[in-house]
Amino acid sequence: MVVTMKTLRNEQGVALVTALMMTLISLAVIMAVLYLVTQGTQLTASQKRYKTALESSHGGVEVFTKELIPKLFDNYSTSKLINDFSQINLAIANSNCLKQKLSLPTASWGSVCGTAAKTLDAKTSPDATFKLSGLINQPGFNVSTKIVDTTPGNSDQSGFELLDSGTGVTGSNAGVAPKHIPAIYRIEVEAEREQSSREKALLSVLYAY
Repeated sequence: MVVTMKTLRNEQGVALVTALMMTLISLAVIMAVLYLVTQGTQLTASQKRYKTALESSHGGVEVFTKELIPKLFDNYSTSKLINDFSQINLAIANSNCLKQKLSLPTASWGSVCGTAAKTLDAKTSPDATFKLSGLINQPGFNVSTKIVDTTPGNSDQSGFELLDSGTGVTGSNAGVAPKHIPAIYRIEVEAEREQSSREKALLSVLYAY
């Protein structure tokens, strides 16, 4: 008796399955590319926002150290200082504490300042706050500045800017001017976008006056 074996081969549907797999792989690649592009765009935007906030913090440092501190050493009254800088909405919450911070070591700050005056958070009991404008039709930045540590020096507070008051070898002034040792301040600065607390930058600055 002869047994006839017949192999059954049915390849119907293989092409469809292969096409579906290729489509799935292509879709996965496209989704990965779109994800990378989206993440790159978001990262670039975040870096741009942070850079803007950082520049505002640097601007806050310049205003506080180059404009406000020298005038306070020149015995400007708080009301006059606020009036001179009214364009940036300058506010000084505790002028008596700020004067102590400029002239006394940290350990000698009195009760007029309180413990919050030494915290590293610039928004907690700031010495001065003001607003720096942004682009046209864009919200500006609220800047908080605060001295958190002071090491006094013997900085010349008379307004004479040279280190030596003599006139050189041909001068007739026999006096000897001592070498000035600047006061050292640690200043915390924070700039925060109006209407968006997520856009902010903080700086810790060591400033010699």
